[in-house]
Formats: sequence, C-alpha cells, structure tokens
Amino acid sequence: MRIVSFGFQTWGRRTLQALLDTEHEVVLAVTHPQSEESYRAIFADSVEDLAREHGIPVHLTERADAQTIELVRQARPDVIVVNSWYTWMPAELYTMPRHGTLNLHDSLLPKFTGFSPVLWALISGAAETGLTVHRMDENLDTGDILVQHRIPVGPDDTGTGLVLRGMDLIPAAVRDALAALESGTATWTPQDPAERTYFHKRSEIDSRIDWRLPAIELERFVRALSDPYPNAYSFYRGERVRITRAAVSDVRYGGTPGRVVVQNGEAAVVTGPDAYRGTNHGLVLHRVRTDDGVEHDAAEFFVRGGYLTDAR
Repeated sequence: MRIVSFGFQTWGRRTLQALLDTEHEVVLAVTHPQSEESYRAIFADSVEDLAREHGIPVHLTERADAQTIELVRQARPDVIVVNSWYTWMPAELYTMPRHGTLNLHDSLLPKFTGFSPVLWALISGAAETGLTVHRMDENLDTGDILVQHRIPVGPDDTGTGLVLRGMDLIPAAVRDALAALESGTATWTPQDPAERTYFHKRSEIDSRIDWRLPAIELERFVRALSDPYPNAYSFYRGERVRITRAAVSDVRYGGTPGRVVVQNGEAAVVTGPDAYRGTNHGLVLHRVRTDDGVEHDAAEFFVRGGYLTDAR
C-alpha cells in the first residue's frame, strides 16, 4: 500500500519509523516546521530528518491547506496515517484515500479524548491506558476503532514512564492496522458517545496542588507530573516549590489542608476533605525543587513548618 504520514515530534517520528519497518511504501511525509518553541519541547524528535534520511518527500506546513491537499492527491495514497498532528484536517483530505485516514491516539477511546491523555489517565486513577488506532471523522478522536493495545497502570508508574511505554505500542499497532486493511479483514467498532470523556490542554495552573484532595490522589498527581513535565507545585513562604517525590503517610493528620508538619524526620502535609477530623492520611514530601533548579530534601527545607498555599 501507498501511505502518506502526517505527524510531528517524537510520536510522529515513531509512527513514521513503524511505517518504514513494514513492507508498505511511504510516499509523502507531512509535518509541522520546527520552531524555537518546538525545539524546546519535551519530545522534540524530528519527523523531517527521518523522512529525508530515507528519501521520502517532505511537506512542511502549519495546517492542511490547499497546497497540502494537492500534494497528497498527487501522492495517490491508499491510506493516510496520523499521529500528533496539531491542526484541523478537512474531510476532503481525510476521506481521499480508499482506506481513509487512520489516527493514533494514546488512550483507550472513547475515554480520554483530547489532550495529554496519558497524564490525565494517571491523575484520574485509571487502571489501564493504551493506544487506539481509529478512523478519522469530522470530530476529535471520535471515529470508529480498528485496533487497541492496552497497558496496565502500576502503583509506581510515572507520567513520563507511561508515555514512553505507550510509544512502544506504536509499531505493533501500526502493523496490525495495516494488515487488517490490506487483507480486507478490518473490523470497525463505533465509539459509544455516552462513554466519551474529553480532557483539555494542560497549562501551568493545572500542575498546582489542591491540598483539599486525598493524599492518595495527590501522590498519584506528583507521579503523573514527573520530570521532564512541569512538576506539581505549591507556594511556601512566598516561593514556588515543585514537589518531585512524595508518598502517602502511615500516620493520619488533622488540621488545615496545606499545613506542613515536620516530625520524625519527615515533612508531611495535612490533606483531604474535612481534615479537621483527623481521619485523613497526609502527603509525605521527600524531594522538592525551587525555581532556581536546586533540589532539596523536604524535611530540611520545611524544617520551620508553616503552610503550603495556592498563591505566593
């Protein structure tokens, strides 16, 4: 089959490599141009470089404009494969190939449509995540499902680790999807809209800790926002503090959420609803990082006690 690849950064590059590892022909790679911002991104591997290394024509564009549509038409693809394409694609484009357009989304659709699905899955306490190959339609991540591969979420998983494990699913998912199309055995499963969950794009404020949540949820929150993602943070004595390692306390703590209690060599924070009852576990902080990039032992850093707050 003749394939056109749409994608950007590491997810797009991994998908292009998976396509190259099949017996099919990649006839065009469409990707966004690298900018100063994209070069600073966490997973910034270049789709363009990989395509050029293999002699594949490359089209750089911010959006699927008229020129893009014409270049894809000239390439005569049997299928378009998309992963990490950041702008809208018109129906004229995604319906053009005889097999349509396959999109790779790193969640188990219809759950966690939208942005940063792996991080949101870990934050929410999902038992598993994975990768879905589905047919692109007019809405975001809503098309019929062709392939799903799953991975369990463990008690020590970090957001970064889960993202990397999800990327490792790409080659097998691509092979399975293309084999089904080529053999004529593809089975398309419609998504149940009642089961759909949508998560918005993350911004800085989404990493701020809400100490009114239970410690078990906050410990998961800290793991989800692992390096090199923007870490979970709060403010202490006018300074932002990023929490990089934490655990749920054995002891139960009462008082006001956000109060730091240093005892027995541990810095624990009062957390959870109705904290004044003293029935909640606290969040024990092990390692923190200040905005100057310096790492601190939490018990030493918080030795004066005090409060972690929402603002400086």
